Amino acid sequence: MALEDKIRQLPAAPGVYIMRDAGGEILYVGKARSLRQRVRSYFGASADSRYQVRFLMARCVDIDIVLTDTEKEALLLENTLIKQHRPRYNLDLKDDKTYFSLRLDPAEPFPRFTLVRKIPRDSARYFGPYASASAARDVLRQLLRMFPLRHYPLTRCMARKRPCLYHQIGQCSAPCAGLVTAADYATLVEGAMLFLEGKSKQLVAEFKRRMLEASDQLRFEEAARWRNLLRSIQVTVEKQKMVTRGGDCDVLGFHRDGPRLQLALLFIRGGVLTGSRQFSLNWELDDAEGIASFLRQYYREGTFIPDEIHLPLEIEDGAPLAELLSESRGKRVVIARPLRGVKRELVELAGKNAATQLRERDEKQAAADAVLEALRQRLKLTRLPRRIECYDISTIQGRFSVGSGVVFSEGRPDKPHYRRYRIRHVEGQNDFAMLAEVFSRRFRPEKLEAEPLPDLVVVDGGIGQLNAVAQIIAELGLEGRIDLVSLAKSRVERDAEAEELRKSDERVFLPGRRNPVVLRQNSGPLLLLAAIRDEAHRFAIGYHRTLRGKEGIASAIEGVAGIGSKRRAALLKRFGSLQLLKQASLEEIVAVEGMSRTTAEAVFDWLHGEKGEE
Repeated sequence: MALEDKIRQLPAAPGVYIMRDAGGEILYVGKARSLRQRVRSYFGASADSRYQVRFLMARCVDIDIVLTDTEKEALLLENTLIKQHRPRYNLDLKDDKTYFSLRLDPAEPFPRFTLVRKIPRDSARYFGPYASASAARDVLRQLLRMFPLRHYPLTRCMARKRPCLYHQIGQCSAPCAGLVTAADYATLVEGAMLFLEGKSKQLVAEFKRRMLEASDQLRFEEAARWRNLLRSIQVTVEKQKMVTRGGDCDVLGFHRDGPRLQLALLFIRGGVLTGSRQFSLNWELDDAEGIASFLRQYYREGTFIPDEIHLPLEIEDGAPLAELLSESRGKRVVIARPLRGVKRELVELAGKNAATQLRERDEKQAAADAVLEALRQRLKLTRLPRRIECYDISTIQGRFSVGSGVVFSEGRPDKPHYRRYRIRHVEGQNDFAMLAEVFSRRFRPEKLEAEPLPDLVVVDGGIGQLNAVAQIIAELGLEGRIDLVSLAKSRVERDAEAEELRKSDERVFLPGRRNPVVLRQNSGPLLLLAAIRDEAHRFAIGYHRTLRGKEGIASAIEGVAGIGSKRRAALLKRFGSLQLLKQASLEEIVAVEGMSRTTAEAVFDWLHGEKGEE
């Protein structure tokens, strides 16, 4: 059947439509309340005239449909198909990680706050999310300075013979040593939750009442503690700004520049603006479709879902999406487009944030291009180094030898493409042979099909490392296809005339040139090369420490009854280091795959007994 005939016969019912090209490849997957109305909007005289839409329609030669009973079912099916096929014209939210939230279980004895990514449907309370891990940790540190709750798992606390260091600096009330009653600890917990909920007035009133009560009863030390707590809370509250009344809400704004769609998401918790997040997307179709697709991908399982989500425009599937989010949250969620008042102003603020971020991105890209061009000219590279890879080796006398490869794209770290290598075939201290092994694995034929060749490879070292790597590159048949340099660290030298020590310049060695190139100190090209070199070194050292830590946990529990190779491997996989294993509770060890309670208790007792003390 011809495409035009198929479109004319589409039903006016909810469902999913799948656009395909001449080769049968899926170009786009969408959902609609009315398939007939939605698909027809792409074709005909009144269709979207933008180039990207016309290009998609020109490639589309067939459309499949799947009917559903409701819009919600269509929404679920669309999400499934997009995840399965990842079509070219559907939005791909690359920054789709979950963000940190603070978790507290009030039912736990002497509850404590922990950082979590997933938010399951349980009886615990969750606060956040926070824009970054560092932001979440900063909030937690600030919170524990004001409300001295316990820091460690309860089993570890109760195993102590004396209060920990946090109690000595006033950041833990030491329930492990019985230095705080359950009632007073519960008051601290309630205060911390009120603070995170933005209920500052209620919190200050309660703590002021307790301070006066203790003072009237001549309990002056207790009154002084409440007074100090009140002061720290009031100082923190003064820095916060109430922006709206009500519960938690997320506010979305956007700015469009051709196919680039910049989104800004503001997090408002308890009426206070607590943070924001930016998303840079490529989207070539309708704005409302792009925002709806973003919301479906962002608010997936495990992400904090607020009471309200405010948008700058209406989206077609707002009602079914709100229904799905309400089911996931276990509480009603509203998706709305505010037309006036403070909420409308917040949406406009989010839009301004998105526009500013896009402009700053363009300015940073222009500056990065200028640095890359200067680097190309100064080192006489054959191409602009848009993709730079740097490699480093970390080893201790040939033990735990590892290699690292970091990638900078357009002058910025491209962490998803970082790679680490465990050296398998080199014995002893032979950095050249280790580099040869790393390069042979990075540039093997099947790897070249999956990842593009770098424009420039940077090696940490001098002329010796450069010549060794150049020989490896030639043996791999890549000579002339990539540029290659080495960066030698500065060294301390004695100035004979001045009779003093001075630090030499960092030097860049090039193939076929004996004398190094000395880039101007603090210039953009040198700072970029040094940043890449230092990042490769940091990444290698981190992996090296991980391997040493794994050997530590393996050797530490080797003598525990019931621990064989499989259980040792399971503990390694779950905890990764001896320090993290020591911090684990008994129940966390029991939960490890293949672990019996008896063996878990033996591990726990060994770690926290005389042999396990640090």
